[in-house]
Amino acid sequence: MSSARQKACVSWSSGKDSAFALWEAQRAGLLDVACVLTTVNEAYSRVAMHGVRDALLDLQVAALGLPCLKVSIPSPCPNEVYAARMREATARLKQDGITHMVFGDLFLEDIRAYREERLREAGMTGVYPLWARDTKALARDMIASGLVAYLTCIDPRRLDRSFAGRRFDAGLLADLPEGVDPCGENGEFHTVVTDGPMFRAPITVQAGEVVERDGFIFADVVPT
Repeated sequence: MSSARQKACVSWSSGKDSAFALWEAQRAGLLDVACVLTTVNEAYSRVAMHGVRDALLDLQVAALGLPCLKVSIPSPCPNEVYAARMREATARLKQDGITHMVFGDLFLEDIRAYREERLREAGMTGVYPLWARDTKALARDMIASGLVAYLTCIDPRRLDRSFAGRRFDAGLLADLPEGVDPCGENGEFHTVVTDGPMFRAPITVQAGEVVERDGFIFADVVPT
């Protein structure tokens, strides 16, 4: 008799990488993906860094059919506060029998090392379904899968503000300047996912206001 699959939580940024990592983890069938975890900015009621409205996050969670553990963090958030709140969150997950955390990280060694250190403290194991994949091919694979995403945050030092709010598609990949990672792994841009094979149904959205805040350009992608 085979043993039961171990339970996992997906670190859900609301963007394409975490969404595709969730899908790859589900397709592999080795883990029971039981929930997602998201950090939400207390000041703005938006997903941290991506700037996605809490209401749109709730629609994503409903489309995933998975419960979401929201971790509220202040803005700005000191490292010690972030670490403390994540310790509380992982302790709750452990109480629920969750032993693995799935991340959408691609190649940044320092971020993975930080995660691994925190996971060891929590007695959990990290899973990285997209790690070290060629990001040009990965971006194309995401689009080919039916994943639909929009750029919600861009770094104006790397991309023109006209990219804010654009759909993540083949046209956008062709327009990216040389040196910009196709998946935005160096922080060039962040996205919000509105459809894909991990969703039960698509989410309809429209592009809203574009603003500059804290040195970044944010496009308000609004559910309709």
